[in-house]
Amino acid sequence: MPDLTACDAVLFDLDGVITPTAEVHMHAWRAMFERLFADWGVEPPYTDSDYFDHLDGKKRYDGVASVLRSRDVEIPWGHPSDPPEADTVCGVGNRKNVVFSRILEEEGIQPYPGSIALLDALAAAGTPVAIVSSSKNARDVLTAAGVIDRFPVIMDGVVAETEHLPSKPAPDVFLEAARMCGVEPARAAAVEDAISGVQSAAAGGFGLIIGVDRGAGAEPLSQAGATIVVSDLAELVPSSTH
Repeated sequence: MPDLTACDAVLFDLDGVITPTAEVHMHAWRAMFERLFADWGVEPPYTDSDYFDHLDGKKRYDGVASVLRSRDVEIPWGHPSDPPEADTVCGVGNRKNVVFSRILEEEGIQPYPGSIALLDALAAAGTPVAIVSSSKNARDVLTAAGVIDRFPVIMDGVVAETEHLPSKPAPDVFLEAARMCGVEPARAAAVEDAISGVQSAAAGGFGLIIGVDRGAGAEPLSQAGATIVVSDLAELVPSSTH
């Protein structure tokens, strides 16, 4: 296994890497789209494969547009300020976020123990870390999980929108996070569980790309550009720190 403490910085995706929020997102997307498709008479029905094919790792509105496009449904894009009941791409995205926020508030979130163990090892070695998330909820999730203080650099969906950076799989968000950390991508590591995220880091020229298989599949992650694929970040904790 590679030694991540030797990297100039390690950039982590959030959902499915640090916290199991991917499960909360999947739950929220499923509940929202099942109701939407039923109301609009859209076929075929929404399935979890739609999450991995169209939503995982992308900015919220881009994901909505991708799912609808897969059903030959075109609606106005709208504006991020659209109310959740608006039948626009932004309105539908905001509708999902209402469901997500409710689930997060009611159920909370706990970080993966293996991810915390790796973060502890990196902190002990003085290796800088950052979050690179497409989610506008990243700070809320990090706060709910009790780990926001571990990440001095947070490149999230709010920053991406402000800076007009395109979604993963474009490399822009990872490159901006590396710039914020003051490191060269070739000397940094990226840790991702989404195919679009691995593609983003690969396009950015990161020296080491760790794929975390939380459901996307080891082979697709490798084909997308992952240097290695693990099932849990505990596998990357240096043996001397066990």
